[in-house]
Amino acid sequence: MIAIGASWGGLQAVGTLLREMPDELEPAIVIAQHRSAESSRGVLESLLQAHSKRPVSEPGDKDPVEPHHVYVAPADYHLLVDGGRFALSVDARVQFARPSIDVLFESVAEGYRERAIGIVLTGANEDGAAGLAAIKRNGGVGIVQDPGTAAKRTMPDAAIAASVADAVLPLEDMGHFLYGLCCA
Repeated sequence: MIAIGASWGGLQAVGTLLREMPDELEPAIVIAQHRSAESSRGVLESLLQAHSKRPVSEPGDKDPVEPHHVYVAPADYHLLVDGGRFALSVDARVQFARPSIDVLFESVAEGYRERAIGIVLTGANEDGAAGLAAIKRNGGVGIVQDPGTAAKRTMPDAAIAASVADAVLPLEDMGHFLYGLCCA
């Protein structure tokens, strides 16, 4: 599973990353993007669908994880992965956010262990750093956007400081790196 976390500047960053994803990548992609609790359902998915040939949707509680799909955490819900199914939570905000990147990454780390890939992109707080460290502790791969290319570098800097990233890359190089991890 490929888990992506983004905040400030994330729409553009995630769009670029999805556009650069090789079609051959089979793992499901799950995204926690910080956004307003009042965000309309379907808007983010429609914007991201323009950048991907894969189906993009918000999963419901207990929906199965399907390979070659992109899933976006619903506004004002934490998204977790448990036993090949999604779970939604309205637990307290983490790093002032719901959905929280840390919550998603920690569930992916536990459920997918060495088959987990976490990617921290642009953002203005430290959400994602602890979750990426959990992915690394469980044998997964950690990738961080080069802070110099981020709209806001706080999240990438925090992720680099909290764990040993396997790669720190500009967005345009991540697709090739993922291909090497998953397809080569």
